[in-house]
Amino acid sequence: MPTTHINNSPASSVRWFVIAAALLQVLIPVLPSLGIGEPIGSQSDDVRTLITPAGWAFSIWGALYTGAFVFAVYQFLPSNTADPLLAKLRWPAAGAFAGNAVWALYTQSFGLSAISAAIIIFTLVCLLRCYRVFSAWDGGFTTAQRWMAVLPLSALAAWLTAATIVNIAASLRFHGVEAGDATPLISAAIVVVGGIIAALALARGCGNPPYALVFLWALSAIYAAGGQRAEAVALAAAVSAVLVVIGAIVGLRRAPSGMWFGVPSGQNR
Repeated sequence: MPTTHINNSPASSVRWFVIAAALLQVLIPVLPSLGIGEPIGSQSDDVRTLITPAGWAFSIWGALYTGAFVFAVYQFLPSNTADPLLAKLRWPAAGAFAGNAVWALYTQSFGLSAISAAIIIFTLVCLLRCYRVFSAWDGGFTTAQRWMAVLPLSALAAWLTAATIVNIAASLRFHGVEAGDATPLISAAIVVVGGIIAALALARGCGNPPYALVFLWALSAIYAAGGQRAEAVALAAAVSAVLVVIGAIVGLRRAPSGMWFGVPSGQNR
């Protein structure tokens, strides 16, 4: 009598974990509507700083959540089980999605404290691992890989880069650390540091276009909010945007032909 083989390998388990984590990061932010915790927006408003982005910027989460779920389904397809690129991405992507879920659960319950900052740093580390995989990948990306892996995970990495900086600043205020009259200058310095970090990541990471565009989105939202309250922050956002564009140009010039656009030579699609 034939038997049915159930795949319980670690590779199969992580595919399921990616799916579960992608769903949890979407479902947990809904809990406040059920009376569990406070909305993240309310918690953020309680510790708003000069570098907190304008409210409209957070609409990007709709696209980020969608992209994460697209990746989760894509990596789960039987035809992609042995994909070497996805094999390198599954664990860090799962860690990032789970980190988003845990961060949302904690922040809704306890606010933007130092613990929330630690959680978001862990999430960013996972996403930067994905970013490094893309930057070092020398086999070329298929069209499907670009749209369903590179785009969503790079975009999420860029937003979390900005969000980590914002969360750390909010956590300092949560714990009563204030800079007084020096706040605008310190806030501006933080924005410039964030721009330098993003620019270096782009220069070394072959100019990853999704990362550059999403980080510029975050900077525009900082300019639209804190930049209207403090000239130093507005100037810092503009300087950071220029740095990001320069970093992207430098990185793109170093990128292999067709890495982000078109088909690399010798690759089949």
